[in-house]
Amino acid sequence: MIRLAFLRHGITAWNREGRIQGRTDIPLDPEGRDRLAGLTLPPDWRDATLHASPLSRAVETATLLGHGRPVHTDPRLIEMDWGAWEGRRGHDLRADPASGYRDLEHWGWDFRPPNGESPADVRERLTAWLKDLPPLPSQHQSPLPPGERVRVRGTRGEDYWARHAMHPPHPDLLPGGEKEIHSPHLIVTHIGVIRVALALAWGWDFRGPPPVPVKRNRLYAMTLADDGTLRPTGPKEGLRLS
Repeated sequence: MIRLAFLRHGITAWNREGRIQGRTDIPLDPEGRDRLAGLTLPPDWRDATLHASPLSRAVETATLLGHGRPVHTDPRLIEMDWGAWEGRRGHDLRADPASGYRDLEHWGWDFRPPNGESPADVRERLTAWLKDLPPLPSQHQSPLPPGERVRVRGTRGEDYWARHAMHPPHPDLLPGGEKEIHSPHLIVTHIGVIRVALALAWGWDFRGPPPVPVKRNRLYAMTLADDGTLRPTGPKEGLRLS
């Protein structure tokens, strides 16, 4: 089982103008960049392996929050392609009956902007990326949630309970260890990709209100089972950056 969390990138000028960005490579604006520089990841995620969409707004968000640590990019984490609607304002499209625009609650998996992608298309590439995600051994931190315990077998055969600690015993060095520990993965991406991940985790089909509204500066934590199933963990409203 792999622990992972999704985070939406920081704010851009197009975000503030209400424009649909999609795959258009709009960078963070100065205020969004300054805001991120003053935020800190939750303790359990500060040493997570960092992944990002290749678009600059996602890469820079991951770099700022990771304080320059390596960021692994993959085109499968890029935002949903909004085709002919990129650069347009949602309220303008909604006001035009000929546009074909639909609110999120009426999409379904197969809704597709003109010349763009559907949520089902995003699901296909995201699940392929998740399938390739390797569990990485933890070397710097325990990825266990606060208060969770793991039983460890000592060198003399005795058992003891190791709580979340700054430097837990490495599982590869524990003969007879009861639980394998892996470092978590933090994915900085876009609202379209995060919606698909949440849909998979919560069993939502893009009909009716989303189970979890995607907010900025929140980590949406999940576990990835060996069979590829995503399950939500942690608070439904996400983990706040501070």
